[in-house]
Amino acid sequence: MSRNILIFIETKEGKIRNVSFEALAAARKAAEGGNVTAALFGIHKPEYIEGIERYGADTLYIAEDESLSVYNSDAYTQACCQMIERVQPDVIFMGHTGLGKDLAPRVAARLQLGLISDCTAFEIEGDSLIFTRPIYAGKAFQKKMFNEGSIFATLRPNNFEMAEAPATLAVESFQPEIKDIRTVVKEVVRKTSGTVDLSEAKVIIAGGRGVKSAEGFQPLAELAKVLGAAVGASRGACDAEYCDYSLQIGQTGKVVTPDLYIACGISGAIQHLAGMSNSKIIVAINKDPEAPIFQIADYGIVGDLFEVVPLLTEEFKVMLVTS
Repeated sequence: MSRNILIFIETKEGKIRNVSFEALAAARKAAEGGNVTAALFGIHKPEYIEGIERYGADTLYIAEDESLSVYNSDAYTQACCQMIERVQPDVIFMGHTGLGKDLAPRVAARLQLGLISDCTAFEIEGDSLIFTRPIYAGKAFQKKMFNEGSIFATLRPNNFEMAEAPATLAVESFQPEIKDIRTVVKEVVRKTSGTVDLSEAKVIIAGGRGVKSAEGFQPLAELAKVLGAAVGASRGACDAEYCDYSLQIGQTGKVVTPDLYIACGISGAIQHLAGMSNSKIIVAINKDPEAPIFQIADYGIVGDLFEVVPLLTEEFKVMLVTS
Protein backbone atom coordinates (compact mmCIF):
# COMPACT_ATOMS: atom_id res chain seq x y z
CA MET A 1 0.00 0.00 0.00
CA SER A 2 1.58 3.28 -1.10
CA ARG A 3 1.40 6.18 1.33
CA ASN A 4 2.06 9.90 1.02
CA ILE A 5 4.23 11.00 3.93
CA LEU A 6 5.01 14.45 5.31
CA ILE A 7 8.22 15.08 7.29
CA PHE A 8 8.83 18.23 9.32
CA ILE A 9 12.51 19.16 9.00
CA GLU A 10 14.11 20.52 12.16
CA THR A 11 17.24 22.67 12.15
CA LYS A 12 19.55 23.64 14.98
CA GLU A 13 22.47 26.05 14.95
CA GLY A 14 22.54 26.27 11.17
CA LYS A 15 22.30 22.52 10.45
CA ILE A 16 19.54 20.03 9.81
CA ARG A 17 19.25 17.69 12.78
CA ASN A 18 20.13 14.05 12.14
CA VAL A 19 16.71 12.92 13.36
CA SER A 20 15.16 14.65 10.34
CA PHE A 21 17.34 12.62 7.99
CA GLU A 22 16.43 9.49 9.97
CA ALA A 23 12.76 10.42 9.55
CA LEU A 24 13.25 10.77 5.78
CA ALA A 25 14.79 7.29 5.63
CA ALA A 26 11.92 5.88 7.71
CA ALA A 27 9.44 7.67 5.45
CA ARG A 28 10.86 6.05 2.31
CA LYS A 29 10.32 2.65 3.88
CA ALA A 30 6.82 3.45 5.10
CA ALA A 31 5.78 5.13 1.84
CA GLU A 32 6.08 1.89 -0.16
CA GLY A 33 6.36 3.85 -3.40
CA GLY A 34 4.28 6.83 -2.32
CA ASN A 35 5.41 10.47 -2.24
CA VAL A 36 7.72 11.77 0.52
CA THR A 37 7.23 15.47 1.21
CA ALA A 38 9.44 17.59 3.48
CA ALA A 39 8.50 20.88 5.12
CA LEU A 40 11.14 23.42 6.15
CA PHE A 41 10.27 26.52 8.17
CA GLY A 42 12.39 29.64 8.64
CA ILE A 43 15.43 30.96 6.78
CA HIS A 44 16.92 28.18 4.69
CA LYS A 45 20.41 27.57 3.30
CA PRO A 46 21.37 25.95 -0.02
CA GLU A 47 22.96 23.02 1.86
CA TYR A 48 19.60 22.31 3.49
CA ILE A 49 18.08 21.60 0.09
CA GLU A 50 21.07 19.48 -0.94
CA GLY A 51 20.78 17.37 2.21
CA ILE A 52 17.04 16.85 1.89
CA GLU A 53 17.48 15.81 -1.74
CA ARG A 54 20.32 13.44 -0.81
CA TYR A 55 18.18 11.65 1.76
CA GLY A 56 15.32 10.99 -0.60
CA ALA A 57 12.50 13.56 -0.38
CA ASP A 58 10.42 14.02 -3.53
CA THR A 59 9.01 17.45 -2.70
CA LEU A 60 10.16 20.24 -0.38
CA TYR A 61 7.96 23.08 0.81
CA ILE A 62 9.82 26.09 2.20
CA ALA A 63 8.03 28.63 4.40
CA GLU A 64 10.23 31.69 4.97
CA ASP A 65 7.91 33.80 7.09
CA GLU A 66 9.72 36.15 9.51
CA SER A 67 7.69 34.74 12.42
CA LEU A 68 9.25 31.31 11.72
CA SER A 69 12.89 32.43 11.87
CA VAL A 70 13.13 31.05 15.44
CA TYR A 71 10.88 28.48 17.08
CA ASN A 72 7.63 29.99 18.36
CA SER A 73 4.94 27.52 19.39
CA ASP A 74 2.05 29.73 18.22
CA ALA A 75 3.55 30.43 14.79
CA TYR A 76 4.84 26.91 14.18
CA THR A 77 1.54 25.32 15.20
CA GLN A 78 -0.35 27.46 12.68
CA ALA A 79 2.19 26.80 9.92
CA CYS A 80 2.23 23.03 10.58
CA CYS A 81 -1.55 22.78 10.57
CA GLN A 82 -1.79 24.69 7.30
CA MET A 83 0.94 22.54 5.75
CA ILE A 84 -0.88 19.34 6.73
CA GLU A 85 -4.16 20.67 5.32
CA ARG A 86 -2.42 21.53 2.06
CA VAL A 87 -0.50 18.27 1.59
CA GLN A 88 -3.19 15.95 3.02
CA PRO A 89 -0.64 13.27 3.97
CA ASP A 90 -1.43 9.72 5.00
CA VAL A 91 1.47 9.78 7.48
CA ILE A 92 3.20 12.59 9.40
CA PHE A 93 6.63 12.16 10.99
CA MET A 94 8.44 14.54 13.34
CA GLY A 95 11.51 14.13 15.55
CA HIS A 96 10.91 13.38 19.24
CA THR A 97 13.09 16.31 20.28
CA GLY A 98 12.43 19.24 22.57
CA LEU A 99 10.76 21.02 19.68
CA GLY A 100 8.82 17.95 18.58
CA LYS A 101 7.57 17.21 22.10
CA ASP A 102 6.12 20.72 22.28
CA LEU A 103 4.82 21.03 18.73
CA ALA A 104 3.37 17.62 17.86
CA PRO A 105 0.70 17.51 20.64
CA ARG A 106 -0.42 21.04 19.78
CA VAL A 107 -0.85 20.17 16.10
CA ALA A 108 -2.55 16.85 16.86
CA ALA A 109 -5.02 18.50 19.24
CA ARG A 110 -5.85 21.30 16.81
CA LEU A 111 -6.44 18.94 13.88
CA GLN A 112 -8.01 16.24 16.09
CA LEU A 113 -5.44 13.65 15.04
CA GLY A 114 -4.14 10.71 17.03
CA LEU A 115 -0.48 10.85 18.01
CA ILE A 116 2.00 8.09 18.88
CA SER A 117 5.05 9.67 20.51
CA ASP A 118 8.63 8.54 21.10
CA CYS A 119 8.61 5.70 18.58
CA THR A 120 11.74 3.57 18.41
CA ALA A 121 10.69 1.31 15.51
CA PHE A 122 7.84 0.46 13.18
CA GLU A 123 6.84 -2.45 11.00
CA ILE A 124 4.50 -2.86 8.07
CA GLU A 125 1.74 -5.44 8.36
CA GLY A 126 -0.59 -5.46 5.38
CA ASP A 127 -2.07 -1.98 5.08
CA SER A 128 -1.07 -0.98 8.61
CA LEU A 129 1.96 0.62 10.23
CA ILE A 130 2.63 -0.76 13.72
CA PHE A 131 4.81 1.41 15.95
CA THR A 132 6.92 0.37 18.94
CA ARG A 133 7.44 2.76 21.86
CA PRO A 134 8.86 2.35 25.39
CA ILE A 135 6.67 2.57 28.49
CA TYR A 136 7.26 2.39 32.26
CA ALA A 137 10.56 4.27 32.00
CA GLY A 138 11.85 1.89 29.34
CA LYS A 139 11.19 -1.32 31.29
CA ALA A 140 8.62 -2.49 28.71
CA PHE A 141 7.54 -1.76 25.16
CA GLN A 142 4.12 -1.48 23.58
CA LYS A 143 2.97 -1.70 19.97
CA LYS A 144 0.37 0.73 18.70
CA MET A 145 -1.40 1.39 15.41
CA PHE A 146 -4.03 3.68 13.95
CA ASN A 147 -7.46 2.41 13.01
CA GLU A 148 -8.45 5.49 10.99
CA GLY A 149 -7.33 8.97 9.99
CA SER A 150 -3.86 10.29 9.28
CA ILE A 151 -0.96 8.58 11.05
CA PHE A 152 1.03 11.01 13.23
CA ALA A 153 4.18 9.86 15.05
CA THR A 154 7.30 11.34 16.61
CA LEU A 155 10.52 9.36 16.18
CA ARG A 156 13.20 9.01 18.85
CA PRO A 157 16.65 10.15 17.61
CA ASN A 158 19.32 7.50 16.90
CA ASN A 159 16.80 4.69 16.43
CA PHE A 160 16.34 4.74 12.66
CA GLU A 161 19.04 4.22 10.06
CA MET A 162 20.15 7.45 8.39
CA ALA A 163 20.64 6.10 4.86
CA GLU A 164 21.15 8.24 1.77
CA ALA A 165 18.91 7.69 -1.26
CA PRO A 166 19.30 10.58 -3.72
CA ALA A 167 16.13 11.63 -5.51
CA THR A 168 14.97 14.39 -7.82
CA LEU A 169 13.63 17.09 -5.52
CA ALA A 170 10.87 19.54 -6.45
CA VAL A 171 11.14 22.73 -4.36
CA GLU A 172 8.07 24.88 -3.79
CA SER A 173 7.40 28.01 -1.76
CA PHE A 174 4.72 27.97 0.93
CA GLN A 175 3.34 31.08 2.60
CA PRO A 176 1.34 30.25 5.74
CA GLU A 177 -1.05 32.75 7.25
CA ILE A 178 0.36 33.48 10.70
CA LYS A 179 -1.81 35.57 13.02
CA ASP A 180 -2.76 36.03 16.68
CA ILE A 181 0.70 35.23 18.05
CA ARG A 182 0.49 35.44 21.83
CA THR A 183 4.16 34.88 22.62
CA VAL A 184 7.24 36.76 21.50
CA VAL A 185 10.74 35.24 21.50
CA LYS A 186 13.13 38.04 22.43
CA GLU A 187 16.31 36.04 22.95
CA VAL A 188 17.53 32.44 22.64
CA VAL A 189 20.13 31.50 25.24
CA ARG A 190 21.89 28.24 24.46
CA LYS A 191 23.64 26.02 26.97
CA THR A 192 25.69 23.23 25.50
CA SER A 193 28.47 20.86 26.47
CA GLY A 194 30.35 21.37 23.20
CA THR A 195 29.93 20.79 19.49
CA VAL A 196 28.14 17.43 19.75
CA ASP A 197 24.37 17.41 20.31
CA LEU A 198 23.72 15.21 23.35
CA SER A 199 20.41 13.81 22.10
CA GLU A 200 21.93 12.75 18.75
CA ALA A 201 25.45 11.79 19.86
CA LYS A 202 26.74 8.39 18.81
CA VAL A 203 29.07 8.27 21.82
CA ILE A 204 28.34 9.74 25.27
CA ILE A 205 30.63 10.01 28.29
CA ALA A 206 28.46 10.58 31.37
CA GLY A 207 29.41 11.46 34.92
CA GLY A 208 27.59 11.02 38.20
CA ARG A 209 28.20 12.00 41.80
CA GLY A 210 31.39 9.98 41.62
CA VAL A 211 33.11 12.80 39.71
CA LYS A 212 33.04 14.67 43.09
CA SER A 213 33.24 18.22 41.65
CA ALA A 214 32.87 20.36 38.55
CA GLU A 215 36.59 19.85 37.92
CA GLY A 216 35.96 16.10 38.03
CA PHE A 217 34.28 16.36 34.63
CA GLN A 218 37.56 17.45 33.01
CA PRO A 219 38.90 13.87 32.46
CA LEU A 220 35.51 12.96 30.93
CA ALA A 221 35.67 15.98 28.63
CA GLU A 222 39.17 14.98 27.49
CA LEU A 223 37.99 11.46 26.66
CA ALA A 224 34.95 12.90 24.86
CA LYS A 225 37.22 15.12 22.76
CA VAL A 226 39.29 12.13 21.65
CA LEU A 227 36.20 10.10 20.73
CA GLY A 228 34.18 12.97 19.24
CA ALA A 229 31.62 12.32 21.95
CA ALA A 230 29.17 14.36 23.99
CA VAL A 231 29.38 14.76 27.76
CA GLY A 232 26.31 13.98 29.86
CA ALA A 233 25.48 13.68 33.53
CA SER A 234 23.17 12.05 36.04
CA ARG A 235 20.68 14.13 37.98
CA GLY A 236 22.79 13.62 41.10
CA ALA A 237 25.73 15.40 39.46
CA CYS A 238 23.46 18.22 38.31
CA ASP A 239 21.83 18.57 41.74
CA ALA A 240 25.29 18.79 43.30
CA GLU A 241 26.03 21.67 40.89
CA TYR A 242 28.91 19.84 39.26
CA CYS A 243 27.43 20.71 35.86
CA ASP A 244 24.48 22.39 34.18
CA TYR A 245 21.07 20.70 33.98
CA SER A 246 21.30 20.87 30.18
CA LEU A 247 23.56 17.79 30.47
CA GLN A 248 21.10 15.73 32.52
CA ILE A 249 20.23 12.28 31.20
CA GLY A 250 17.35 10.36 32.72
CA GLN A 251 13.62 10.23 33.28
CA THR A 252 13.44 13.96 33.98
CA GLY A 253 16.26 14.86 31.59
CA LYS A 254 17.20 13.79 28.07
CA VAL A 255 16.56 10.29 26.74
CA VAL A 256 19.52 9.12 24.67
CA THR A 257 20.29 6.03 22.59
CA PRO A 258 23.95 6.27 21.51
CA ASP A 259 26.02 3.48 20.02
CA LEU A 260 28.34 3.70 23.05
CA TYR A 261 27.52 5.00 26.53
CA ILE A 262 30.32 5.22 29.11
CA ALA A 263 28.97 5.79 32.63
CA CYS A 264 31.60 7.16 35.02
CA GLY A 265 30.84 7.25 38.73
CA ILE A 266 27.13 6.65 38.14
CA SER A 267 25.47 4.21 40.55
CA GLY A 268 22.52 3.44 38.24
CA ALA A 269 19.36 4.84 39.83
CA ILE A 270 16.23 3.77 37.95
CA GLN A 271 15.54 7.37 36.93
CA HIS A 272 18.90 7.55 35.18
CA LEU A 273 18.54 4.13 33.57
CA ALA A 274 15.25 5.27 32.02
CA GLY A 275 17.20 7.78 29.97
CA MET A 276 20.04 5.59 28.67
CA SER A 277 19.24 1.88 29.08
CA ASN A 278 18.50 1.49 25.35
CA SER A 279 22.07 2.47 24.41
CA LYS A 280 23.58 -0.14 22.09
CA ILE A 281 26.72 -0.71 24.22
CA ILE A 282 27.01 0.38 27.86
CA VAL A 283 30.34 0.57 29.70
CA ALA A 284 30.21 1.23 33.45
CA ILE A 285 33.12 2.51 35.54
CA ASN A 286 32.50 2.48 39.30
CA LYS A 287 34.42 1.72 42.49
CA ASP A 288 31.44 -0.15 43.95
CA PRO A 289 31.20 -3.67 42.42
CA GLU A 290 27.59 -3.86 43.67
CA ALA A 291 26.47 -0.70 41.87
CA PRO A 292 23.15 -1.30 40.00
CA ILE A 293 24.65 0.14 36.78
CA PHE A 294 26.63 -3.09 36.36
CA GLN A 295 23.38 -5.07 36.00
CA ILE A 296 22.63 -3.47 32.63
CA ALA A 297 26.20 -2.79 31.48
CA ASP A 298 27.70 -4.79 28.61
CA TYR A 299 31.17 -4.16 30.05
CA GLY A 300 32.08 -3.18 33.60
CA ILE A 301 35.26 -1.76 35.08
CA VAL A 302 35.55 -1.79 38.87
CA GLY A 303 37.94 1.01 39.73
CA ASP A 304 38.50 4.69 40.41
CA LEU A 305 37.26 6.71 37.41
CA PHE A 306 40.11 9.22 37.93
CA GLU A 307 42.55 6.41 37.23
CA VAL A 308 40.56 4.49 34.61
CA VAL A 309 39.33 7.35 32.40
CA PRO A 310 42.81 8.86 31.72
CA LEU A 311 44.09 5.37 30.85
CA LEU A 312 41.21 4.91 28.40
CA THR A 313 41.92 8.32 26.91
CA GLU A 314 45.55 7.47 26.24
CA GLU A 315 44.67 4.06 24.81
CA PHE A 316 42.07 5.54 22.44
CA LYS A 317 44.59 8.15 21.29
CA VAL A 318 47.01 5.37 20.38
CA MET A 319 44.28 3.36 18.64
CA LEU A 320 43.10 6.33 16.58
CA VAL A 321 46.64 7.24 15.54
CA THR A 322 47.51 3.71 14.42
CA SER A 323 44.20 2.93 12.73
